[in-house]
Amino acid sequence: MRFSRSALSWLPRALAAAVLSCVLPAAAQIWGPLTLDELKAETQRRADRNLPPIAGIKPEDARAAIAQLHDLERETWAAAWIANGERYMKVAKAHEGASPQQAERVREAYYQAWHNFSTGRWPSEKLSPGKQKAYERALDAFQAYGKLLDPPIQTVQFPFEGKQVTAYLRLPKSAKPVPLVFGINGLDSRKEDVIARVDDFIKLGIGVFAIDMPGTGQSPILVDIGSERIFSAALDWLQTRQDIDSKRIVVQGRSWSGYWAALMAYTEKDRIRGAVVHGVGIHGFFQPEWQKKSFTTREYLFDIFPARASIYGAKTEEEYLAYGPKLSLLTRGFLDKPAAPMIVVNGERDTQQPIADLYLMMKHGDPKDAWVNPAGGHMGRSQSWPSRDVFTKVVLPWIARRLEVTQTVAAAQ
Repeated sequence: MRFSRSALSWLPRALAAAVLSCVLPAAAQIWGPLTLDELKAETQRRADRNLPPIAGIKPEDARAAIAQLHDLERETWAAAWIANGERYMKVAKAHEGASPQQAERVREAYYQAWHNFSTGRWPSEKLSPGKQKAYERALDAFQAYGKLLDPPIQTVQFPFEGKQVTAYLRLPKSAKPVPLVFGINGLDSRKEDVIARVDDFIKLGIGVFAIDMPGTGQSPILVDIGSERIFSAALDWLQTRQDIDSKRIVVQGRSWSGYWAALMAYTEKDRIRGAVVHGVGIHGFFQPEWQKKSFTTREYLFDIFPARASIYGAKTEEEYLAYGPKLSLLTRGFLDKPAAPMIVVNGERDTQQPIADLYLMMKHGDPKDAWVNPAGGHMGRSQSWPSRDVFTKVVLPWIARRLEVTQTVAAAQ
C-alpha cells in the first residue's frame, strides 16, 4: 500500500510531502515541522540547555555536528554525529592502558563517543543505513565504556523463543541478593540510555536491569498484541539469578514504555513490587485523532511518525493508524483488573501523550499514586521541574519505598 495525497489532506502541504517522501524507498528526507535552519537552532538550544534528545551532548559537539548539516537528509544527520563519535574513539584508544590517572579520561571519551553515535542514530537506527551504522558504533563505544565503570555494566543474555535476547545488568557491591529496577527504554531511547544513568540506584544498593522494548534496538520482536511476553521471559531469567532478590523488583517505564510498565503491573502483579508509568500512553494515545494531532508537535525534534511506525513495522500511515487502537489497555480489558502498585507521572501540557490517559488510569481499577506537573510537557518536565528533579524527587523515592531499601534516598544524591 502507498499513501494517497487525499489521505494526507489534514496535514500542511510541506508535511504531507515529507510523509510521502519518508515512506518511499528512494527518499530519505527527515519528517517533521522544522526547516533546516530551525532544526540547527533547536538542536543547539537543547544542547545548551541539556534538553532531550540532545541532553548530555556538549554544546561544542553540537556546534561541530550542526556545521555539517547542509540538508535534511537522514544520512547527513548520521554522518555529522558519527564524525564526532569517531574523534572521541580516537582519544579513548590513544590513552587506553596508560596510567591510572588516564582511566577517567578514557572512560569519559568512550561515554561521549557513545552519546554522539547514539544521537546520530536518533530517533531510530531503522530509518537509514547511516543511522544503522551510527547505532552499531554506539554499541561498540558503550561496551567499552560499561566495562570501565565500577561496578561495571554486564552484558547479559536470556533465552526467548529459540533466540538469545541481549540486555544489561549493573549490580551494586552490597551484600547479595539485591533489589532490582527492571528498566525499559522508550520509543527513541535505547537500553544503553537506561543503564548509563543509574548511579543513584547503585548508591542505594539497588541493581538495574535494562532491556530494549519491542521494535527498538536489539529486541527480536516488533510491537504487537502479546509482545509483553518478552518481559515475562526476562523475569523468568532474573529469578534464576542468586544475586538478585526476585521478590523485590520494580518495573520502570518511560515515555512509550510507560505502556509496558502499566501492562506488566497487570500481567506480572504477583512477581513485581510496583511499576513506574512515567509518560502515559494507555488508550487515547493510540487513537488516530491523537496520533494525527501529535505528529506536528515541536516537542519532538523530527521523524516522529517514521519512528513510531518503525516499532510496528508499519509501511503506511493507514496501516499504522489502524493498528494502534488494538493496543489500548482499555480495549484489551486490563484497566479494571487487579494490579501491582503503580505511580503515574506526566505533564498536563504533554503534546506527545495525552494527559487524559493518566486520568483514565486513575479512574479505573486499584488506587494508584500520581504526580502531575500542571506546567509540564512530556514526562512532566518543565523549566521549574527539569528531568533530573522529576526523577530524584518523585520517581526515585517511590521506587525506594516499594523496594524497602534501608538507605535513605537523600544519601544517594
